[in-house]
Amino acid sequence: MSESAIAVLQEKFAIPGRVQIVTGHGGLAKISITTSLASAEIYLHGAQVTSWQPSGAGEVLFLSEKSRWEDGRAIRGGIPICFPWFRGKSGNPQAPAHGLVRTKAWQLDSISEDGGLVTVALSTESDEATARWWPHSFHIAHRITVGADLKLELCVTNTGSPDDAEPMLIEEALHTYFAVGDAASVRVAGLDEVSYLDNMDGNRSKVQQGDVVYTQPTDSAYLGTAAPVELIDPVLRRRIRTAKHNSMTTVVWNPWQTGAAALADLGDAEWQQMACVEASNIMEYAVAVSPGKQHTMTAVLSLAPYET
Repeated sequence: MSESAIAVLQEKFAIPGRVQIVTGHGGLAKISITTSLASAEIYLHGAQVTSWQPSGAGEVLFLSEKSRWEDGRAIRGGIPICFPWFRGKSGNPQAPAHGLVRTKAWQLDSISEDGGLVTVALSTESDEATARWWPHSFHIAHRITVGADLKLELCVTNTGSPDDAEPMLIEEALHTYFAVGDAASVRVAGLDEVSYLDNMDGNRSKVQQGDVVYTQPTDSAYLGTAAPVELIDPVLRRRIRTAKHNSMTTVVWNPWQTGAAALADLGDAEWQQMACVEASNIMEYAVAVSPGKQHTMTAVLSLAPYET
């Protein structure tokens, strides 16, 4: 985005002393938020939150030092939005991984403040570029509320013709990268006895026993679970809670040393400082959205002190 276009957004949407629209990495437009409750950074590129730091706490989100800040490239870290498929597109390996919207420049619709909470609304929709890979018409709104908690609302509308016989079937994920002290020391609570598909083992079906721990490359989809989960970090002495609404799957991911070495936009050792725990609806829990209808998935992130 040009400097002049960013200046127009700054003039229209800035809240003096609290919210600014500035030029970020790679010349991309960035919303910078600083209040008494928290600070945050959001890029219009992918409508992606790249930083959230509650007052008095450390940075909650991981962001790779090798991330590419370019049109058409995903930002490695923060909270990318996966839609309308997750991982690779079934039957079309040439399609963009994780869907169509995480590398798009979204529109900034509004910024408001209420009681110290700042809410940013962004949107995007289908166009000729998305039609190349997916035939459906859609509109997506992403509402991000920054405060002592971080609330994310992803609202998908099927804007297709009412005459369309079939609903559009969507997968979606808020692909959250959490910053951790040591990936090998953290654990994820809240998924005990939940069935999951292990993508590192041919998507074999398994049942979780106890907390999830990272000991090797991990890519697991926990199915049929709407329960909150907690990432427990003994090194940084904190618990990060993800509460969900209209999300029936939770993805847990870390590429580990071997996977990180294959990712050009992730430092070889950075896997040790990240852990992904993702509110999602994927695979058999993909959501059918009929023409004219909406579906909203919500995630609320919060911090709590570490307890042994």
